[in-house]
Amino acid sequence: MRTAIRASTPADAPALVALFTERRMLGNFDSEYLNWKYWQPRSDWPRSRSFVLAQDSELIAHAAVIPVVCAWESRRVTMLHTIDWVAREGSGAGIVLMKHISHMAEALFGIGGGVETRSLLPHLGFRPAGVVTGFARPLFPLRILRGGASWKLVPRMARAIRRRSTSAAPPRPWRTRALAADEFAEIIPVLPRSIDGLAVTVRSTDLFEYLLSCPTVPMRVYAVENAERVRGYFLLSSAAGQVRIADCWIDSQEPADWRALILCAVAEAQHDPQAAEIVAWASDPLLARELRSCGFYARFESPIHLRPSVAYAMPPGTLRVQMLDNDAVFLCMSRSEYWG
Repeated sequence: MRTAIRASTPADAPALVALFTERRMLGNFDSEYLNWKYWQPRSDWPRSRSFVLAQDSELIAHAAVIPVVCAWESRRVTMLHTIDWVAREGSGAGIVLMKHISHMAEALFGIGGGVETRSLLPHLGFRPAGVVTGFARPLFPLRILRGGASWKLVPRMARAIRRRSTSAAPPRPWRTRALAADEFAEIIPVLPRSIDGLAVTVRSTDLFEYLLSCPTVPMRVYAVENAERVRGYFLLSSAAGQVRIADCWIDSQEPADWRALILCAVAEAQHDPQAAEIVAWASDPLLARELRSCGFYARFESPIHLRPSVAYAMPPGTLRVQMLDNDAVFLCMSRSEYWG
């Protein structure tokens, strides 16, 4: 019996869906979506992003990766976040595949994950690297009932009505402007950078172009301006009753500027006709504090884990992550899943 690890191809899609179904993995298995997620070329990562372990012609394990460059001080480290990690029960193939992928970058990292996954990570060399908090703010609570008039939704709607914030619109002269792909270069000067030991994940116009081509979850990048100067940006994704602040940054450490950025995102989210709530992640204290000040409230915490392949690949301070750094930016179960 011959066993081999290789990059997957679109021809593997039926076998992958069969494996996902066998292991009761939830998600969207639409062919166009899988092609975008695993096989559509990315100019910022020309290598493969989906891998399988096969016994003869039978697929027994799969893992896909989301590439990220992490920067702090003068260092830049390539990291991979593994998604859709699944293996035939009792085969041990998932661990073999994960160890193979670990040699492709200077570190692996993971955010959240199921109980089984979290229990395996320490045995694979992953170390705790902080916590990300999920925040939610109700926008239009009555829209929660659009998911069906289930009695289970009524308490959730009532809670959202009670928690709905009356925070003001962003102060003048702050304003937002949606960007077309050929305008992304305007925000290059205000992309995330390491400050005071904060480790940030690097962004690029190529990354934004790839994400905005997602066939199932609409996304849009906005420039945030003050006094006719671009000061920051945010990326919104729209999925099943939510608007997600999937990424954001502003060229300031002033709390008032971060509040303006967040309120700009809230104002844009209110134009989405399907949105009942707006959600965001924060793993750094400044963003977490200002989300709360803008009417967001904490809903859950997810651990961050790192597995360095080389000694210097572990940031010494806070690691700032956003939904853009794993599949939370485009994850959609084809039904409303409210955090509130």
